[in-house]
Amino acid sequence: MAGILMPHESRNPLTRLDPNAPLVLDTRALGRRPGSSREEHLSVPAPENLGVEMVGVPESAALELDLRFEAVLEGVLVTGTATVPLRGECARCLDPIASTFEAEFQELFVYDDTRSGGNAADDELRLEGDLIDLEPVLRDAVVLALPLSPLCRDDCPGLCPDCGARLADVDPDHDHDAADPRWAALRGLADDTAPGPSDRGNGSSNGSRAPSDRRERKQEG
Repeated sequence: MAGILMPHESRNPLTRLDPNAPLVLDTRALGRRPGSSREEHLSVPAPENLGVEMVGVPESAALELDLRFEAVLEGVLVTGTATVPLRGECARCLDPIASTFEAEFQELFVYDDTRSGGNAADDELRLEGDLIDLEPVLRDAVVLALPLSPLCRDDCPGLCPDCGARLADVDPDHDHDAADPRWAALRGLADDTAPGPSDRGNGSSNGSRAPSDRRERKQEG
């Protein structure tokens, strides 16, 4: 019976997705009848580099996913909320930040064996057999919602520009009386032209001796 495609072969085509990967999900139990739906709660480890420069999700930290799968004509619509732990540092005072963050997402995965799947744009996501890869959806939802300059609190005053102390920990009148470098040259010029103590002393001495010298010369004459 060479050349005949068995039913189980058509339902399980070769795929590049690893079915054992934490964020690769099997939708076989959902079926393809439009209107059918399933809800799942999953706890999976976070993939690497899930974040931005100053804040992100630690690799392998637990991600809590609340998911709803709906079968539609074109494919499977996935709606979900991800609750993730965040770690990073404040952009102003550089203190550690630890918090929990929620990201919502919704994505349509197009069937790969339908006309819509064959004509799907490159940026559209497809099912591969019964499998969907949720990682790119989750990554976009989390990373795009994170602040580029996270703060430990909204009114964080940051660090002292002179000594680096946390301004939240010092007195309100904390100051270093730093001199403006633009006036340094003028101060040096003023110091060079001001008379010194020895110059003032010599001038007063010469002035007091002059009348005495004149009186002495008059008596001799």
